[in-house]
Amino acid sequence: MGPMSATPGPQPSRKVLLAAPRGYCAGVDRAVIAVEKALEQYGAPVYVRHEIVHNKYVVKTLEKKGAIFVEETEEVPEGNIVIFSAHGVAPVVHEEAQRGKLATIDATCPLVTKVHKEAVRFANEDYDILLIGHEGHEEVIGTSGEAPEHIQLVDGPKDVANVEVRDPEKVVWLSQTTLSVDETMETVDALKGRFPNLLSPPSDDICYATQNRQIAVKQMGAHADLVIVVGSRNSSNSKRLVEVALGAGATASYLVDYAEEIDESWLEGVTTVGVTSGASVPEILVDGVLEWLAARGFDDVETITAAEESIAFSLPKELRRDLRAEAKAAVED
Repeated sequence: MGPMSATPGPQPSRKVLLAAPRGYCAGVDRAVIAVEKALEQYGAPVYVRHEIVHNKYVVKTLEKKGAIFVEETEEVPEGNIVIFSAHGVAPVVHEEAQRGKLATIDATCPLVTKVHKEAVRFANEDYDILLIGHEGHEEVIGTSGEAPEHIQLVDGPKDVANVEVRDPEKVVWLSQTTLSVDETMETVDALKGRFPNLLSPPSDDICYATQNRQIAVKQMGAHADLVIVVGSRNSSNSKRLVEVALGAGATASYLVDYAEEIDESWLEGVTTVGVTSGASVPEILVDGVLEWLAARGFDDVETITAAEESIAFSLPKELRRDLRAEAKAAVED
């Protein structure tokens, strides 16, 4: 009898779990289309204050079409059109645009605008407003600018001890729309420990898309060895998805802008990979990651659906006007 041929044991099956919902939310979709439509209707250049949404690929794509991104309103030459990003701006920015003789398109997400309106309302009622959010994030700067003398930032549970208010009976909390739901509630509980009569916002400030993407990642992360989140480093909601994945039991989780950023070594000993994307990420980037994984044997893709989304927002109303003519008139006045 010849030597026995060694038969390999059964190979562990390689699987991809794809989270749904993922990617574009209604506010991002609206903001990106607003820039594209402005370029179509008015021609280049159209200026955008700050990244329209926090995604490298989206910004580069719009730059190629003729959008010019600036950090400050003053950088826009007078008589031009400037678009405000989905994250929202403080009232002072609208004033700067007027002084600079600019026509404006406000692409602020309506769910961010809702938080701005809450801030104004509670400031008018003389409340101390505790804004839960990340220091330096554009959305937080915009919301704080609505009532700077009434708002103080609370950057997570660790910051609660530093809060000082005038009257503990007149305190309300609001939040950035893209936070971790769990960590925010931890912060709120800690604040309530200090201020038992703390008022909550009339409806949840963390937006539907942030919540749904986190719920999907929780379900998926519990069954994945590795979770890849497609999104940019400065995207708050994308960074939160990495944290949520790890909290849900994923062994490892990483944030990548493009498939090329995935490190082969991450796949060692991995049989199940979870994939999701932040709210400012176009699906083409997720497709790239799925192709990269398929080329390495991870070609069995199962979608994990946590919610159905059907929300859409109408485009900024300014797009119905002849903004080039308005800007020209402002300069001539």
